[in-house]
Amino acid sequence: MKRADIVIVGAGPAGIRAAQTLVAHGVQPCLIDESLRGGGQIYRRQPEHFKRSAKTLYGFEAPKARAVHSTLDRLASQIDYRPETLVWNAEAQTLDTLANGVATQVPYQRLIVATGATDRILPVPGWTLPGVYSLGAAQIALKFQGCAIGEKVVFAGSGPLLYLVAYQYAKAGAKVAAVLDSAPLSAQTRALPALLGQPATLAKGLYYRGWLTAHGIAVHQGVVLESILGRQRVSSVQWRDGGQLKRLDCDAVGFAHALRSETQLADLLGCAFDWCPLNRAWLPRRDDQARSSVEGVYLAGDGAGIMGADAAEMAGELAALTLLGDIGQQRDAARSRELQGKLERIRRFRHGLETAFPFPDRWAADAPDETTICRCEEVSAGDIRRTVAEGHWEVNRVKAMCRVGMGRCQGRMCGPASAEIIAQASGRDISSVGRLRGQAPIKPLPFGVEMEP
Repeated sequence: MKRADIVIVGAGPAGIRAAQTLVAHGVQPCLIDESLRGGGQIYRRQPEHFKRSAKTLYGFEAPKARAVHSTLDRLASQIDYRPETLVWNAEAQTLDTLANGVATQVPYQRLIVATGATDRILPVPGWTLPGVYSLGAAQIALKFQGCAIGEKVVFAGSGPLLYLVAYQYAKAGAKVAAVLDSAPLSAQTRALPALLGQPATLAKGLYYRGWLTAHGIAVHQGVVLESILGRQRVSSVQWRDGGQLKRLDCDAVGFAHALRSETQLADLLGCAFDWCPLNRAWLPRRDDQARSSVEGVYLAGDGAGIMGADAAEMAGELAALTLLGDIGQQRDAARSRELQGKLERIRRFRHGLETAFPFPDRWAADAPDETTICRCEEVSAGDIRRTVAEGHWEVNRVKAMCRVGMGRCQGRMCGPASAEIIAQASGRDISSVGRLRGQAPIKPLPFGVEMEP
């Protein structure tokens, strides 16, 4: 057991910038990351033997990706960097980690949590078929493994990532059969005034959308993905466009409805949570300088609220500056204020994105009873509705009664969708049904784990 005075969990844009800031002030943190090579999901690095260019992998974001990667490469020898290390529990100022089958405890004094985000999944009939991926998983296959998820792919859902992944696949030479966006064009038109606050980001989004159309890829907006069809694997998708039901052959589907924060570690740390209407989620509470409600714990990046990669870098730097001030180190207060101002401007832009890509309010009401919500425990929408009909409407109570969220993923995939079903079936607002309590292990552990001697 080795004590690390300051630990950062997550080597994405937020974690790397936090580490860089601490090192610049003479502090050597421990940086723990689950991935083999840092960069986070947005700047995920290819294996060392792959030789694709940064431009090919990251497009417009190549300069930012190179900057983040080179920063980590320089820092690696100056800090206690632990890649391929899963943080699976936290209690009593100690992290439980797993690396190469060996479990280790890491006590700490101060902790920066930069755990990032994952896809928000709203299940449809057939989503458990082989050949169905989340948008993030489809992106990992392309970036890290150098392959497409299928020979004829449909991308569906909503949010900026939908268009980015479709563009990346088509640009790489994959066959993109169609893009199915649940957001109507009218919503994106209404959002334009707010989106103009970040013109460069808006321009990139418009470019992806326009490029797809210019290259003959059908983009259907304001549609509802009704089902994914197939026997042994995906063979087609079915969607509704107004009153018309349509079908398209394909052999793979990538889908998600925007992103959700990975908050399980913050939960295990005892952080207070608040309902955030913007993210439609319970998020760990933090002040405007990145402090959580737990002394010595700081929150940065998408794990504390979806803001994007640029904001994550700023939030990581801000968290590190705040930590330095809290331990009595000199810091640049003017820089902290500058970062706070920039983050507030990005927050206003995020409001515009939520207007442009609204949550599909009818999803819970329209989900058929037979739709699997929890893959791990094979719990359907009908099972959840029957549990609610018995008088249970708080999400943890529903979990106890029908086992939704009790499986390997600990509700990471099914939690948001099950809460939506509970709220709709009980006639309550989504904010009033509660949130699934975090449980260790955050992610599955293998049998035969050894303890560090």
